[in-house]
Parts: sequence; C-alpha cells; structure tokens
Amino acid sequence: MIYVLYIILGAAFILNTLFGLGPVLLADGVFSERMLTLAAVVLIYALLIYLFVKVRRRFKKSGR
Repeated sequence: MIYVLYIILGAAFILNTLFGLGPVLLADGVFSERMLTLAAVVLIYALLIYLFVKVRRRFKKSGR
C-alpha cells in the first residue's frame, strides 16, 4: 500500500516539474504571467511535500 502512494506522489512531482516548470522557464509570455505560474507551481510543490511528509509519518507510526 505504501509503495502505491509513493508511486502516485512521485508521478505527481514529475508531472508538476514537467508541466509546471517548463512554462515558467521556456514560455515567452509577459513577466507577471510567468511569476504567477511560478507561484502556482511552488504552492503545488509545497502541497505535495506536505502530503509526502504526512504519509511517511502516518505509516512510520503504525509500524508498516
């Protein structure tokens, strides 16, 4: 069960990197649009890290 969650979270990190940082680094939009996209990507990273830590702590406490 824990490995399935790790795979899902890993895939979410990869997809966020691919589809989030790509437009920030390579897009030719205006600066404010790129910064808004960057803020959204950073928030998604923060959410994913929070979920990852929460999953690790939950399964560590239960001894699995």
